[in-house]
Amino acid sequence: MRAHEAGWAHAAVSVNAPAWLREPADVNALTPQLWSSTARKVDGVLEVGGIRVTDLVAEHGSPAYVLDEADFRSRARAFRDAFREYDVFYAGKAFLCTTVARWVAEEGLCLDVCSGGELAVAERAGFPAERLGFHGNNKSVAELARAVELGVGRIIVDSFHEIHRLADLTRELGRTARVLIRVTAGVEAHTHEYIATAHEDQKFGFSISSGDALAAAQQIRDTPGLELLGLHSHIGSQIFDSSGFEVAARRVLALHAQISEEVGVVLPELDLGGGFGIAYTTQDDPSDPAQLAIELTKIVTEECKARDLDVPRLSIEPGRAIVGPAVCTVYEVGTVKAVELDGGAVRTYVSVDGGMSDNIRTALYDADYSCTLASRSSDAPMLLSRVVGKHCEAGDIVVKDEFLPGDLVPGDLLAVPGTGAYCRSMSSNYNHALRPPVVAVRDGVSTVLVRRETEDDLLRLDTGAGARMED
Repeated sequence: MRAHEAGWAHAAVSVNAPAWLREPADVNALTPQLWSSTARKVDGVLEVGGIRVTDLVAEHGSPAYVLDEADFRSRARAFRDAFREYDVFYAGKAFLCTTVARWVAEEGLCLDVCSGGELAVAERAGFPAERLGFHGNNKSVAELARAVELGVGRIIVDSFHEIHRLADLTRELGRTARVLIRVTAGVEAHTHEYIATAHEDQKFGFSISSGDALAAAQQIRDTPGLELLGLHSHIGSQIFDSSGFEVAARRVLALHAQISEEVGVVLPELDLGGGFGIAYTTQDDPSDPAQLAIELTKIVTEECKARDLDVPRLSIEPGRAIVGPAVCTVYEVGTVKAVELDGGAVRTYVSVDGGMSDNIRTALYDADYSCTLASRSSDAPMLLSRVVGKHCEAGDIVVKDEFLPGDLVPGDLLAVPGTGAYCRSMSSNYNHALRPPVVAVRDGVSTVLVRRETEDDLLRLDTGAGARMED
């Protein structure tokens, strides 16, 4: 880890802009690649889905996650069409609610879930069970039983214990479970250590190099009630470089061939994972879905040809690439503070009414974000600023570095793009903060998909057990 043990914000202080951050020619303008497709500025006010964010905040309050429905659906279709010969699995862990699950179904995608709670959302939404994939390294017996009873299309097994659990359940329920084996190919994605998932020293999957993956295939073959569909490989998240997929595909297809020859099972499917990156700042350059499809298909086709294998039915999991860019978070400025540092340097802190409870990624991953003044235009000189939250935590930072107008005042609105993936799903009640709503916008109409939490919601879980305090 690069960060100080007490949090990255406690490390060496620098008030210089990072090398990738350039002072914009116009502080009022949007950088299009960072925003959803309908986002634009009208007289300095950010508009998404045909609605001014000032009007959204007036109606729904702040902070708020603003989901551009047209953008979400467009990105879903782009992956569906580019990977038309594949099964495309939307990542429920990135963001999931019943309405989004229905959008995913309507756009012809499959859905990946990794907990009983996510499975419950899919069930409530009426998502076709045969188009569900169920991930997780420690699925409980109850979760697996629910998946088997619902007829989930594929369960991605992650341990020998899980194989035993499924064997017992399918025997008790008189059902068959269709499974993929998650394997670790020994490929480390060019990404943050915490979200690189295919190297050997981590909790997911069966190792290819140790022989565990082959042993898992043999055990599943010999287990009544289990149908082995294929292998699953996932090399990480926020990935821009296809070279990791090339190495992983080579190793996974070698195992694919070995299982056919030594275990006697011809595997009809192969899941390549995904975890494709998005643009959080101008330093990010994500690939187009069509280009990704060309590159991945070429990798698998050539490797299968070299091994004299039929190309299996392929699946991908775009990860954050569908919902991530489709959402921005709108905050209200509460305070602006200029702090003089050693050597006479000054850092401008802009405090907003949210923070690490609605976006933990900056604190957790040292993630970079961008933002813009969303409620008006400004002619003031630009200042390198740090946008921080309201929580009692020094590392409560939303945007580490951004050029913002020097005349920001309380009541101004700031909007942070690229917050659709993992922000709401990883949100918390730290300091007993109330989670913001998720508001979908389209064609001038706003719809609350997930309402704002209330104090009653918080207190409903508090049993109040024990003696009451006396006056």
